[in-house]
Amino acid sequence: MKKKGYSIIIKPFIYVIDLFLISIASFYFLKQDMNNIVAFCIMWFSLSFFTSFYKIYRFTKITEVISLLSKQIFIFITVVFAFLFLKNSDVKPVNGVYFFLLLYILMVLFRVAFFFLLRKYRIVTGSNYKKVVIIGINNSTKKLEHFFKTHPEFGYKFLGFFSDEKSIAKRGSVSESINFILKNEIEEIYCSVKELSNKQIKEFIDFCDINMKSLKFIPDNKELFTKNLYLNYLDITPILSLRKIPLEDSVNSLVKRLFDIIFSSFIIVFVLSWLIPILGLIIVLESKGPIFFRQDRPGIKEEGFGCYKFRSMTINNNSEISASRNDARVTRVGKFIRRTSVDELPQFFNVLFGSMSVVGPRPHLWRQNEMYGTKVPKYMVRHYVKPGVTGLAQVRGYRGEIETKEDIINRTKYDIFYIENWSILLDINIIIQTVVNVFKGEDKAY
Repeated sequence: MKKKGYSIIIKPFIYVIDLFLISIASFYFLKQDMNNIVAFCIMWFSLSFFTSFYKIYRFTKITEVISLLSKQIFIFITVVFAFLFLKNSDVKPVNGVYFFLLLYILMVLFRVAFFFLLRKYRIVTGSNYKKVVIIGINNSTKKLEHFFKTHPEFGYKFLGFFSDEKSIAKRGSVSESINFILKNEIEEIYCSVKELSNKQIKEFIDFCDINMKSLKFIPDNKELFTKNLYLNYLDITPILSLRKIPLEDSVNSLVKRLFDIIFSSFIIVFVLSWLIPILGLIIVLESKGPIFFRQDRPGIKEEGFGCYKFRSMTINNNSEISASRNDARVTRVGKFIRRTSVDELPQFFNVLFGSMSVVGPRPHLWRQNEMYGTKVPKYMVRHYVKPGVTGLAQVRGYRGEIETKEDIINRTKYDIFYIENWSILLDINIIIQTVVNVFKGEDKAY
């Protein structure tokens, strides 16, 4: 069984330490009050997104970490002193120099110490590793194997080669790798492009999308370069990744989670607190049954969760069948709350407790996953992130009943675009558009 990692807390932890050092240095050397210290922390946090300061990975070199730190601090110091100048602050120049030097030295020492302690911890405990295999045996892949085996501090566990070439060093053929990857819960697959046909490359891409595996390529001059790829290096070996998911970054994930908690809490306190008793009474007076309808649906990594709605139908045994236009199961109050999307509001409890997000791909039925999982290209990529109360596909008109193949294809395209281009501003834009659509009315809201 894969050991539980701690990666998700590393970047938030570094953030906290950095903001603590900024606060202490600002208080003792710049003699700033709490309001200005908070302003400095906000400046640091905001600048980090523009400089990509916290976009570091297990394979990032310490020299690159120090380079990013130097860039971030230089810009930060410039902004801080511009801020103090505009406020006519009486900070002495010598104190400003002490502030800069202390902050830089402390942050460099912390980064270097943390960098090496983390790697040492991986070696000693074997924690936080990723299981990997390599497809293809040649000089490039053997260099990569050497890197994995001689650098355990990076946290990769190499489980073997797969190739159609004759070799005693391999675990099996390319086709045999599929079962091995699934059986051993391999997380990352490294493919030598020059040993695979274009058909095999496409098959691996589809396989990894369906099974939510991370696929990397060791490049040559094949047509793969026409795709939108991301280049990194493991030691001196260039590695191409097909997909970059912003929410895999723990800082981005934390920002989105904080937004979800704040937004869902607001809806629960100021809307659902009075709406549930009023609407609940209307629902039970019109038809027998509970106020809420709970349905098990696939969430992130295709893990099931209980998705809640206001009950809009009479009790029936066809809950795995999506509502259609003029559906006889829908009650009179159900027609209204479905048309206005009020029936979805209880899902903010799902958001608050972490099984959903305010914005994301809408959670489908299990039956729909079975229907489209292997037939619609990239469909399973939807499960890389939490499902949402609303989503980009929904505000673009692809909500409700799936009537044609184009409906599910376009919905999937919008969902993938959202996953690969997430930002908090995109979330806010989708929320605003959702509210606008509620008042405008939507043809497929039934």
